[in-house]
Amino acid sequence: MRVLALDTALGATSVAVYDSETSRVLAEGSEAMSRVHAEALLPMVDRVLKETGLGFSQIDRYASTIGPGSFTGIRIGIAAARAFALAHRKPVVGVSTLAAFAAPVLFGGEKRAVAAAVDARHGMVFYQLTSAEGSVMAGPGLFSLADAARGIGSAPVICAGDAAEMLARAVKEQNPDWRITPDTVRASAAPAISWVARLASVADPLVSACKPLYLREANVTMQDSHRLQRVATAGA
Repeated sequence: MRVLALDTALGATSVAVYDSETSRVLAEGSEAMSRVHAEALLPMVDRVLKETGLGFSQIDRYASTIGPGSFTGIRIGIAAARAFALAHRKPVVGVSTLAAFAAPVLFGGEKRAVAAAVDARHGMVFYQLTSAEGSVMAGPGLFSLADAARGIGSAPVICAGDAAEMLARAVKEQNPDWRITPDTVRASAAPAISWVARLASVADPLVSACKPLYLREANVTMQDSHRLQRVATAGA
């Protein structure tokens, strides 16, 4: 199965094509940005597909991150993935950014519990705690940093996500003996698109719907709405 995966939910615009039969990322691109995802996404899709030598008709599944993240960014990726899938009559799935942040640890051979956190501002984080065996122990939800840290306690957990450092400091404040090392904090502005694609390749389209995962009320402007319409129209 060949998967075209998109991510515009957080601090980057990213695209990857993944082949599940060979377990290889055929091509990928990513550019750090906090805004203007709509303008960057479609040219990046074009570049990545050209690098693989594939056309849209040779993609078996489309995917997008669905949040938590920027309200506008989430909708840009979802609108594009849905448009591609509809135009080419292929399935489309959604992947949580929290799951994508946790995936390199859970499936990368380390077998450690992961606290994935996305900055929700004002001392709040979108948060999910997953055991080393892959069971969700808390979240996904909107938590105060203090509450998220309290849930971790003194457990040997890896903090991942764009709020990983903030969460680790909060855990340290509550548990002075808890050690912060490069191994326990995996901070990044956006999830690795290769892992978004891998998760999408094993997702069930009937369960992993490509629709926004909003963990609090959204705030969108009329200008944002026009951008989304442009993406959907261009993708179709």
